[in-house]
Amino acid sequence: MSARPDLVLVTGAAGFVGAAVARALAAEGRRLRLLVRATSDPRNLADLPVERVEADLRDAGAVGRAMAGVTHLFHVAADYRLWAPDPEEIIRNNRAMTANVMRAALDVGVKRIVYTSSVATLLPDPAGPADETRAATEGEVVGAYKRSKVVAERLVERMIADDGLPAVIVNPSTPIGPRDVKPTPTGRIIVEAAGGRMPAFVDSGLNLVHVDDVAAGHLAALQRGRIGERYVLGGQDASLKEMLGAIAAITGRRTPKLALPRAPLMPLAWLNEQRARLTGSEPFLTLDGLRMSRHHMFYSSAKAIRELGYRARPYREALVEAIDWFRGAGMIR
Repeated sequence: MSARPDLVLVTGAAGFVGAAVARALAAEGRRLRLLVRATSDPRNLADLPVERVEADLRDAGAVGRAMAGVTHLFHVAADYRLWAPDPEEIIRNNRAMTANVMRAALDVGVKRIVYTSSVATLLPDPAGPADETRAATEGEVVGAYKRSKVVAERLVERMIADDGLPAVIVNPSTPIGPRDVKPTPTGRIIVEAAGGRMPAFVDSGLNLVHVDDVAAGHLAALQRGRIGERYVLGGQDASLKEMLGAIAAITGRRTPKLALPRAPLMPLAWLNEQRARLTGSEPFLTLDGLRMSRHHMFYSSAKAIRELGYRARPYREALVEAIDWFRGAGMIR
């Protein structure tokens, strides 16, 4: 009798990156268990005939039960909010979820883990694109989300060193593309710009990458990544002005020309946050977002290209697919 195939668990499988990873694994014919929250939007998984388990990753017992029989793990889930009424909640959530998942993986003897971190844990490099050598401390990054990812990544690194956790770390840059159901903060920029509601911009920059290329990078990390190493999974660097110009070209709108200073926007961001506290909705413009925008967040994927065989398509292709999907979902009119 032949042995059953390895069982792969994906946490955060209903999310933007998690769903892309799950779909890439399903296309390879992997035996999958997808872990989702009870309140997750199911649209990204509707056509995947795989096992699904509902669990809150902050519940160690539930995580342990979901991990039973798992041989390979992709821990993609995270509290991905750039703002919350209680910013410390983001840090508590990402610390607890990562700790519970990694301890459960050790308990059942998972063979190999890909942990999804973020370029948020890397310091921008004023001299050019940053790489994996520019690891940040918690006190060096702006905002609760970035701090939470630093805390979680350092926790994983300690468990690799102290407990033999068989984990490879991947650091996606700024994924864009189809199936961004929430949408993510960058997806919200695309929706607003494609709808003609971003006539101006600040001087900032991002590294934009197709979400499916990020997913392919995860699978490559599982197969070829070195335990304890981190790999930037990025695409192309672009200023915010260039990104908005590309969106305008795709949608046939006028390219934004007005560059705004940050200082006058700070009071508006503060007002947005106060309104959000009353309404419960996440603000589009935040104080931390403006502080982060001071940096051009450009990154190099040279290590992943060299060691994993990683490749990324031009970001304009991802914008086209994202805009088409948002239109189909009724988010752009």
